[in-house]
Amino acid sequence: MIKLRSPFPPRFDKRIRLIGPVVLFLTGAVFLRLKMYLDTPRNLLLNHFIIALSAGYIGWELTRLTVLYIQTRLPGLERLRKRLFYLAIALFVLANIGYAIRHITQYIVNHNPAGWPTFLGYSTVMGVVIFYTTVTICIYEAGYLWQQAKQTMAEKEKLIRSEWQAKYDLLKSQINPHFLFNSMNSLASLVAEDTTQAEKFIDEMCKVYRYLLRNNEQELVTLDTELQFLHSYCHLLSTRYGSGFQLKLLVSSLYNNFLIPPLTLQLLVENAVKHNVVHKEHPLLVTIQSNEEGLLTISNNVQRKKVAVLSNGMGLANINAKFELLDQKNMTVEEVDELFIVSIPLIKNHDND
Repeated sequence: MIKLRSPFPPRFDKRIRLIGPVVLFLTGAVFLRLKMYLDTPRNLLLNHFIIALSAGYIGWELTRLTVLYIQTRLPGLERLRKRLFYLAIALFVLANIGYAIRHITQYIVNHNPAGWPTFLGYSTVMGVVIFYTTVTICIYEAGYLWQQAKQTMAEKEKLIRSEWQAKYDLLKSQINPHFLFNSMNSLASLVAEDTTQAEKFIDEMCKVYRYLLRNNEQELVTLDTELQFLHSYCHLLSTRYGSGFQLKLLVSSLYNNFLIPPLTLQLLVENAVKHNVVHKEHPLLVTIQSNEEGLLTISNNVQRKKVAVLSNGMGLANINAKFELLDQKNMTVEEVDELFIVSIPLIKNHDND
């Protein structure tokens, strides 16, 4: 069952439902039907007032429910045009229902003769009913649009805060002392054992830090560029963990020129290493693969550390916030058959069209 929600707070909604029909009746009586009421015999005025107010309350509630139903089925600012189309149809239908209510009530209360109304009588009453119905529709639709606008602004502010948090976390990752310390330890061991590998390690470490220092200058990078950086980053991990860390790439070259936010893959790999055991007897396998739907999946076997790592969950949240800021599909995170899987959308590079 569809639950209808008013765009107004409950207390205000009750007040407007109580006062609204009275205000519309007085407005219509003064500006639209004053001559009719002045010409009506006094003994019939009370009947006219009761009929008009009763029909007004019924019409208000019918219109309110109809508008809320349409808003529920066609929510959001992006569906405004379609919603207005259905509201216009609803206006015509509701106005005729309002006319029928008044006509039948006049027949029952004032014993008006039965039969089809004249065109003049129909148009006169319909003008008033259309005015009442239009005002009611506008009140609830305007309230809904205001509510949606505030919600959109709040979401944008949240995304902006997430973006700044992501930049802050990125800055911390650029000068992460633990990563630098571990890299230097690995380098020290290599210098004593294998100078050739030490030189290779230094070269890859330079590539990593060069990429880290300049990534803020770009909003997006090609997948090929990110994968090249990831090779350098994973070389450092492989040097540190040996066969305990393994990377498997199953990415089609068709997606090389597609775009992603910089450091996305590095953060996901870092997240896998951070939360799982990495040991030669229990290798951590990180697999990155593309699919025909234009998604990139990054998965790893789950082998959580016995001592839980402190985490505020901001890493994955910040990656998702980047895609939201770019109006892309949301990142999905799931754990299936002891695999932790993250799927991210690849963004088409229109510069190559």
